[in-house]
Amino acid sequence: MASKVDPSDSGSLSEKPPEKQIEPVKLPSFEEIRGQDIWNNCAVRSVVSGVLGGGLGIFMGLFLGALENPLMQEQMTAKQQFIYTAKQMGGRSWNSAKAFAVMGLIFSGVECVVEKARAKHDTTNTVAAGCVTGGALSAKGGPKAACLGCAGFATFSVLIEKFLDRD
Repeated sequence: MASKVDPSDSGSLSEKPPEKQIEPVKLPSFEEIRGQDIWNNCAVRSVVSGVLGGGLGIFMGLFLGALENPLMQEQMTAKQQFIYTAKQMGGRSWNSAKAFAVMGLIFSGVECVVEKARAKHDTTNTVAAGCVTGGALSAKGGPKAACLGCAGFATFSVLIEKFLDRD
């Protein structure tokens, strides 16, 4: 293999390192900026999280409803068992969808509002969102249940965030 000789090389032992190519900065397009602006809206983020939470709840309900066995399984025909299981799956799906939708809506909304108010993205936002969500979901049980729900959901939220290493 023949090597090419640089005509400007004067034969010195010190060679210049190759120059790095600097890539030009690509500015985001109008559509990209618009998409980021839409996603940074707390109402949009909350609604999307609520819808996705509802979808997750449907699948959880279908799965858990399918695992439930009827009490009088031996006395039921296959058709009756199928109808019973389908009703259980439907009921569980609807209840799970509502619960997960409300949970996603509250959590993401509170986290977004706290993040914008503090102008920081850290674990404190997660703690506040978890506390408000847990307290709101368990408020029907009274003040003690709301406090326990607040502490439990906040702890769970922080553990999940640390596990996912979002920061």
